[in-house]
Amino acid sequence: DERYCAPRHSINLAKQSATEAIEQASIGSRGSFPGPLFVANSPAETNWDQRMTVYGDQAGKDLRGYERLVKNAAAGDYSRYFRLFQFASIADTLADEFGTRGQPVSLTTACASGATSVQLGAEAIRRGETNAALCIGTDGEICEEMVVRFNLLSALSTQNDDPQGASKPFSKSRDGFVMAEGSATLVLESYEAARARGAKILGVVRGAGERADTFHRTRSKPDGSAIIDCITRAMADAGMTPADIDYINAHGTSTPENDKMEYLALSAALGDELANTPISSNKSMIGHTLSAAGAIEAAISLLTIHAGVLPPTINCNEQDPNILMDVVPNESRVQSVNTVMSNSFGFGGQNVCLIFSAEPA
Repeated sequence: DERYCAPRHSINLAKQSATEAIEQASIGSRGSFPGPLFVANSPAETNWDQRMTVYGDQAGKDLRGYERLVKNAAAGDYSRYFRLFQFASIADTLADEFGTRGQPVSLTTACASGATSVQLGAEAIRRGETNAALCIGTDGEICEEMVVRFNLLSALSTQNDDPQGASKPFSKSRDGFVMAEGSATLVLESYEAARARGAKILGVVRGAGERADTFHRTRSKPDGSAIIDCITRAMADAGMTPADIDYINAHGTSTPENDKMEYLALSAALGDELANTPISSNKSMIGHTLSAAGAIEAAISLLTIHAGVLPPTINCNEQDPNILMDVVPNESRVQSVNTVMSNSFGFGGQNVCLIFSAEPA
């Protein structure tokens, strides 16, 4: 059913989160948002269901495999698939729905995509191009093919006997992540404009750092240099030192490789201050939402500041002895937080670090 294919599902998730964000921000209206749109979503491609529909066409019935698929696609009217599965289709649909300004931007930086959308929005405001930006991360991609692909990459947990406990970032027995779907929308606005209209400010984007290492399609560079540089650039952009970071919202996917590299990079970038900085992974509770993860975790970071409650890393019953961090195990922790670092590290060495803080007194 095309109503439930990946682009449609991603669009519907984004519509829901954007509607809530715009209403909460009390800015513009659903059909007239006063700024540009930055949308993080997965690369667009037809699902198996749509390919099998094309394959069943009788034009190429004497052929098999890819040749039949190509002949059937050329012979039939599948323009609806062309419109739906263009990479920009999600952003175009959302721009029409919310009345954003200018050409909408579609982006994908793998699992850092959601954080990249926030970074681009903040940079557009800094450059004086706009006073507001709508930044969305959305991903409704779970299907049989996606599960097979990530499983072939050895990225998924195989601990199926206890699905609730399968996502266990920073634990000794971690073996992969649990796929999830979701969306989050952040309304960014220049501080002066937000203050002038009396907006309720949940937090401030203080800094962003980005660095790609192009070492491997899935693995991080062994020396962690790109991740380290990404984190240090974010702190420099925010004008902060490691001692200024109160809490870290980890990328924390629960794969052996990622969790180890994140710890090593944080150790290098924060030095002795890491031991005094609590850290947790939201993915232990909600799974890995892939292209949406950075935006969802940015929203959670702002709520952490606003509520003064550190979310836990659940399923952390035996922490990896080689990862020496305060991972806020199993139970949330009440603690005043002024500044949060949120990490997003994607396949292909695409790394983004965001730093948020409370509104200045």
